[in-house]
Amino acid sequence: MNTAQLIDGKAVAAQVVAEVRDEVSALRAQGIEPALAVVLVGDDPASHVYVRNKVLRAEEVGIRSLEHRLPADCSAEQLLAVVEALNTDATVNGILVQLPLPAHIDENRVLQAIDPAKDVDGFHSENVGGLSQGRPVLTPCTPAGCMRLLKQTCGDLRGKHAVVIGRSNIVGKPMAALLLQADCTVTVVHSRSLNPQALCRQADIVIAAVGRPRMIDASWIKPGAVVIDVGINRIEEDGKSRLVGDVDFASVAAVASAITPVPGGVGPMTIALLMQNTLTAARQQRLNSAAAPAIAEATCLSTC
Repeated sequence: MNTAQLIDGKAVAAQVVAEVRDEVSALRAQGIEPALAVVLVGDDPASHVYVRNKVLRAEEVGIRSLEHRLPADCSAEQLLAVVEALNTDATVNGILVQLPLPAHIDENRVLQAIDPAKDVDGFHSENVGGLSQGRPVLTPCTPAGCMRLLKQTCGDLRGKHAVVIGRSNIVGKPMAALLLQADCTVTVVHSRSLNPQALCRQADIVIAAVGRPRMIDASWIKPGAVVIDVGINRIEEDGKSRLVGDVDFASVAAVASAITPVPGGVGPMTIALLMQNTLTAARQQRLNSAAAPAIAEATCLSTC
């Protein structure tokens, strides 16, 4: 029986973190201290865990972290005031508002308020549009992490047929855009797709990001396909609580050539790519700041 190669997200994330640490160290030697601000609203336990892990990872790579905590009953205006203050703070390079937000706050309004140059989640419409056009922009961390895993596993992705299961703004849509940039043939399968299993069985690469535990079993997978499982679902099994993906790991591992585990696959990559985005934002802001005086002088010479 075939046993798929295990794609070790922890190991690849450690590579990314080491690369970021070295580059941050070089910036700090030049007197530049990259900084990430994380805004947390309310007391959602999972959000607190995510924020703690992001702050710890930032400290590990030498990125200064700032936490802004607001009560669950804060108004949208209070949250937007914090975002605006961070937008105008030249010492802050990246801004991340931890989702989900309380129901009374419009998430889209808040995400659109973040300066696109500091939008390290890659959710602002300016970054989303730039991604669809193939421009270099800050890209959502989870899809970017999936691409790093795919490139290290498969090498050249050109011409491969990739099926993305799920069309969310956070994973599915940006994942499809990144795969298109890599010259894959891309199919997006969603809740209204006809015969989704047959579509998936054509794929060389399957990205599962639908949020349903163990939905994808071996009947969905072409022998030899590479499977990236983005799902993180908590279930009760045999009297114990455990995390599982959207993929039925045991059955799919018997037919796939490579597969990510849950946990330990895509999850570690998301925070690693957040650090990479913060570094990228810091660099670009430095370049823009250095270019600003020259642009102002040129404008003056042409208009004065």
